[in-house]
Amino acid sequence: MAEKSGVTVLGIFVADTAYLAPRMPEIGETLAGTGFSVGPGGKGSNQAVAAARAGAEVSFISKLGRDTFGDMARKVYDESAINQCLTIMDDLPTGAAFIFVNQDTAENAIIVYPGAAGTITSQDVLDQRGVIEASKVFVTQLEQPAEAALCGLEMARIAGVTTVFNPAPAGAFPDEIFQHCDYIAPNETEAEALVGFSIVSEDDARRAGAILLEKGVGTALITLGEKGVYLHSPNESVLIPALTNAPVLDTSGAGDAFIGGFTAALADGKSDLEATRFGCATAGISVTRRGTAPAMPMREEVIALLDASEASGA
Repeated sequence: MAEKSGVTVLGIFVADTAYLAPRMPEIGETLAGTGFSVGPGGKGSNQAVAAARAGAEVSFISKLGRDTFGDMARKVYDESAINQCLTIMDDLPTGAAFIFVNQDTAENAIIVYPGAAGTITSQDVLDQRGVIEASKVFVTQLEQPAEAALCGLEMARIAGVTTVFNPAPAGAFPDEIFQHCDYIAPNETEAEALVGFSIVSEDDARRAGAILLEKGVGTALITLGEKGVYLHSPNESVLIPALTNAPVLDTSGAGDAFIGGFTAALADGKSDLEATRFGCATAGISVTRRGTAPAMPMREEVIALLDASEASGA
């Protein structure tokens, strides 16, 4: 049997249209913005780019429309040397996202339309069985239909592939998914939706992690923004501090950067703690840049930040 390698991501691509402004407009109000950009996005796509730039061999499973935004996606994957497991549709457009970024705080609010990728089915996932089963790590989220995510996780788990589930955006999904997750990686909002209470303190994160393990998850990774990531497993329960090397400019895509860095490190054979720290450094660099996929750092940048952090005793 061939040795498994690399990371396979099931998810969606959307074109990010990002608007910089002092606040969100009220209904019926027109507000002058202070910046605008268009670039590649979508949680799954961002995670694939982050993992590839972090040094992993990456395959990306999705659907695109035959349009300008679809061309943008394929160009990004070519540049990142990502294996493109794509279905191109003529009757639906490529997805798009509206991203508001607060010019003062860098916080964001997002509306996503998945377009063609919203029609990903379990059969589409089954068609990529060979790619998934040959991977060392399989990753998916909830921007495509949950049934497709469940199919991918179950198939990967049966084949002995390490599974990572990012339950984002927060929404309903079959409870069966939990038992197919070696790792689940929600943020505070998503974790609250899963466990029924707010994640405010470190103790809250520990309690939430314990509940997720009771549901059948192997390890919980609760991302806490500037606080870092809380790792809870049967063997350890610890907060991994956030790392960065410059002022924060834009937090959109930070969670995707973490997932990409984390899974690349897992595929490279790193321990949970090492992979989590690598993911934190990946995210810590991404938030110092505008945009999502374009903000993902290269492997050598992440290693340099980790080395500097260790040298300083952080």
